[in-house]
Amino acid sequence: MQRRATGLTAAIAALGMAAVLAGCGGPGDSGDVTLKLVAADYGDSKDNSSQKYWDKLAKKFEAENPGIKVDVDVYSWTDVDRKVKEMVKAGDAPDMAQIGAYADYAAADKLYRTEDLVSISTQADFMAPLSEAGEVKRVQYGMPFASSTRLLFYNEKIFKDAGLTPPQSWSELAAAAKTLKARGVKIPYALPLGKEEAQAETMQWLLSGGGGYTDNVGTYDIDSTQNVKTFNWLKDELVGKGLTGATPPAKLDRAEAFAAFTRGDVGMLNGHPTLMQMAAKKGVKYGMVPMPGVNGHTQATMGVADWMMAFKQKGHREEIGKFLDFAYSTKNVLDFSREYDLLPVTNSAAEEMTGNKNDKALAEFLDELPTSQLYPVGKTSWAQVSVEVKKYIGKAVDENGNPASILSQIQTKAATEENSE
Repeated sequence: MQRRATGLTAAIAALGMAAVLAGCGGPGDSGDVTLKLVAADYGDSKDNSSQKYWDKLAKKFEAENPGIKVDVDVYSWTDVDRKVKEMVKAGDAPDMAQIGAYADYAAADKLYRTEDLVSISTQADFMAPLSEAGEVKRVQYGMPFASSTRLLFYNEKIFKDAGLTPPQSWSELAAAAKTLKARGVKIPYALPLGKEEAQAETMQWLLSGGGGYTDNVGTYDIDSTQNVKTFNWLKDELVGKGLTGATPPAKLDRAEAFAAFTRGDVGMLNGHPTLMQMAAKKGVKYGMVPMPGVNGHTQATMGVADWMMAFKQKGHREEIGKFLDFAYSTKNVLDFSREYDLLPVTNSAAEEMTGNKNDKALAEFLDELPTSQLYPVGKTSWAQVSVEVKKYIGKAVDENGNPASILSQIQTKAATEENSE
């Protein structure tokens, strides 16, 4: 519902005090401020659209904070980042945006620092790996709003019929995949390196091999020795031996991999909490274990976060801070997380979820979050590097692919983009 800010009262106007009323929404009668929030839709239908969540939250906040209105527009993930970019370019930035990336806006000095917005207790409540990922040059601008990790899903019936136990290492994963192939399973291990989300599957494997997109000081290290070894293993031991199905990994997207799992065609794949609902709806019984590492349980799993940020343009710092403190209360964080099968981003909500038996399934993902590593989202270069990964990484495991060459190509692009920041 659209709301319009009213102006100052006639008495205040007569005193000529409008100029000193910091945070006011503009000339008018009441001094009300209307905050504009643009947010992403996490729902999969009209019935559970995020618009319903935000409208309900805004109504509660307004009841407790007379004089502050909150106007929320929710867009699909296909459109939301573009919409905010267009608004900023047009000189009409929203007060807040809950989208996928913040670094470009922070680098352009368009965002408030987190410490200038929310209370000390709210900022301290953000989970450490997520809070750190929201920093640019050690200053936090991006506030985590939703998070997720990855686990290895396996089809319980297929594994039971084959007499298999969940793998804990790469060698066990490959051995299980060979057994499944021999028993006629169409896709023993689904390896989605298509353009939809190749950067996610890639990062999970890089971490399990002891590498990652960056080194310990945050510099791109995509063609490291560990990463080359990881992709040589994938090419030789999984793809080359026909254990990833008939569709080449470069042409397999995550959505199709998930759909194939719900059809019972996949033995194993990396998945996030959404896959639980999808599998349950199709009656597929599944198990989940941490991603196997090269020599055992991987030291770190991949974490993903979406971001809340506040633009400085309209100057509503105090009002924005009040709303964000409200939005990040334990109850509201839990309500959102439970509604959309996402992980909470605050310690207080995580503790409550861990202790609640009704959240047992999500708690398994939550256990991985403290040691998770996120994309290098604090780099303005990451968006373009991610595009490069999506375009080319699948070729590294093709029959005639050269992992070292492909990773070197992506590293060169990453270094060029980073040096231009």
